Amino acid sequence: MQSEEEAIKNTKETAEETFYAENSFESNRQLDAFSMYLPAGMDVVEEDSSNVIIEDGDQTYIVFYNNLENPLSELSYESAAAKSDQALLLESFKDQEKFGYIRVLPDKEDAYELQAGIGGVKVTTYTSKSELDNDAEDMIKIANSIVKEHQNTVQK
Repeated sequence: MQSEEEAIKNTKETAEETFYAENSFESNRQLDAFSMYLPAGMDVVEEDSSNVIIEDGDQTYIVFYNNLENPLSELSYESAAAKSDQALLLESFKDQEKFGYIRVLPDKEDAYELQAGIGGVKVTTYTSKSELDNDAEDMIKIANSIVKEHQNTVQK
């Protein structure tokens, strides 16, 4: 079993690799307000123009999308950084087209609040130490797909 330090290190590496990956995931789910990539096993249970609630078994993910923020926006990161004194991990990533971040906060016992964002998209869940890196990867893929879809729509 990995230590908390190893789990945090792996989460950071996975988040960074996923953010910079060349093969971003295409949207595979059309919602009322936008489309997104939905990993296998996840289901949309509720949606409105800026929020989506996703479930994977008994785990819930909340997606918030502010379409007024561009992909390079740091607004969600600045909000996440307000709790940086409690964060086990707060790391940002940037390339020419987008700005993203990952944050891990301790929750109760062996649980963690995990938040990942790119531009105006923020995804939050509560997870276990053993699932931190897998969840981070899925969450960045989700956020990246929404940002990418928005960029494609704006360019058309």
